[in-house]
Amino acid sequence: MELANRLFFRLYQCANMLHKTGSRAVESEGLTTQQWAVLGALSRPESKGGMSVNDLARYLMVSRQNLSGVIRRMERDGHICITPDERDRRSRLVRMTDPGRDIWLLRAQPKIHAYYDQALDDFSVGDLAHTLHYLLKLLENMKRLDSGIEEASDAELD
Repeated sequence: MELANRLFFRLYQCANMLHKTGSRAVESEGLTTQQWAVLGALSRPESKGGMSVNDLARYLMVSRQNLSGVIRRMERDGHICITPDERDRRSRLVRMTDPGRDIWLLRAQPKIHAYYDQALDDFSVGDLAHTLHYLLKLLENMKRLDSGIEEASDAELD
């Protein structure tokens, strides 16, 4: 348990430092790490037509409530727009605007890549592959935990 405690504490510290140093890397573009994640999600080819708020929250693994403030600020700043889904008028799609795409591609991406280079200094390709493998494995286990919690909550409501 001591080793597990140390591992999770280091993950907690890494998440906090990612937020702090990652936001600093893109702050001159008016972005935070949360906004960086939203633009990254929306820049994927499969998201070209936009993403529903629910799908975006699921992809980023955050609650709709946590995402709503970020989306409001990004819409206010002109990085994204929210439009009704033509297939389902009750659903809203989040899309990157042209100015948002310019900020993402031309101004933020070079700074993000420089940040990655600095943060991953002295990591070999093998180190990166192993780290990614173990983080994905941990993430799958935590998703299972999350699913079990949701199922238990649903059962209590029945």
